[in-house]
Amino acid sequence: MEQERLLDYKKLEVRKVRKADDEITDLIKSTVLGSEGGMQYVMLNTPERLRSYRDSLSFIALYKRNSLKGVIGLCRRITSNNGVQYPSAHLRYLTVQSAFRVERAPGKAGTLESATVDSFKQKIFSIFRDPQLAAGDEGDGGTGPNVLYAYVESRNERSRNLINQAGYEYIRSFLTVAFSRFNPKPHPSVKRLSPEEEPAMARLLEEFYSGYCFYTDEFSFYDHKYYVLRRNGEIVAGVGAIPARYRVVNIPGVWGWMMMKVLHRAPYFRRLFQPEEFRYIILNAIYCREGSEELLPDLFGAVCAEEGYHTALTWLDDHSRLYETLRTNRRMGALNRMLNAKPGLVYALFSGLTPGETEKFYDSPAYISGFDFS
Repeated sequence: MEQERLLDYKKLEVRKVRKADDEITDLIKSTVLGSEGGMQYVMLNTPERLRSYRDSLSFIALYKRNSLKGVIGLCRRITSNNGVQYPSAHLRYLTVQSAFRVERAPGKAGTLESATVDSFKQKIFSIFRDPQLAAGDEGDGGTGPNVLYAYVESRNERSRNLINQAGYEYIRSFLTVAFSRFNPKPHPSVKRLSPEEEPAMARLLEEFYSGYCFYTDEFSFYDHKYYVLRRNGEIVAGVGAIPARYRVVNIPGVWGWMMMKVLHRAPYFRRLFQPEEFRYIILNAIYCREGSEELLPDLFGAVCAEEGYHTALTWLDDHSRLYETLRTNRRMGALNRMLNAKPGLVYALFSGLTPGETEKFYDSPAYISGFDFS
């Protein structure tokens, strides 16, 4: 069965939908993401990304008179924290704020109506506290340790309120890091890995991110586009390249106004940014052997040259060594120096973990999967 009814209230109905149908795909394609007063954008490669999740992506959907009004995607995966693996669900494609704006009937029944509405809201929140979201239909029924988590923009007060009401707690924060080149150039030491080399690279990544929480290798080798830089025949740096496209609606601040109104027409800068179709590479699953940090811009530039892009983005825990390495590196390009990104927040809900296991999530830098922003 592709759909399962979970709740109903008057003309509203909450269903679990096992895969993205045309109605859900069209809603996500047309949704302006971001927050009021912050960066706002529309993703331009939604159907392809939805297919990439395969059977690991399902939805909780809100309908009114059988018309779709909002969805939240549930991306089931295995994540690890300091080498310990947990069945997890990442919540994304959050377009359901309207689910919590149930109109109250006027008149004397207001108090009773209010109580009924609040009860319906709490039932919705209880869905997103259910460990079965992480376990999935074939899992342990949610009886074992499970982790549910979501990324929320710090400016998006409405989403923060919703995730707080659902019982999720703030865990970590992260920031955007940009890379850009007007004329990216190849590098003789940078090559794309063959599929046969990926398992060995996966082991290097697992070791590199062993001290992180929420680590997953699910999309590390997306479309077999993982590039490495070698020294003396050994891999010292690596990165996955995921092409992405946005239509940018708004960028806040003075620099945002300049980018949206002026700079995208400038002869060189327009190579880096076009609001109607912002093309960039997601730098995913970055690897760097200690002492080779200065080689990362060479690797990123070669990837841009190979893939035919001028701009790349990645998202990093703002207390990680990798963030400190890249954010202040002047070789990351003009766009990174102009960037005034506000932090994203990681919220999580734990089930079946010991207090010691839970504490490690607060103390460990978060791995941010770039694929989850594409």
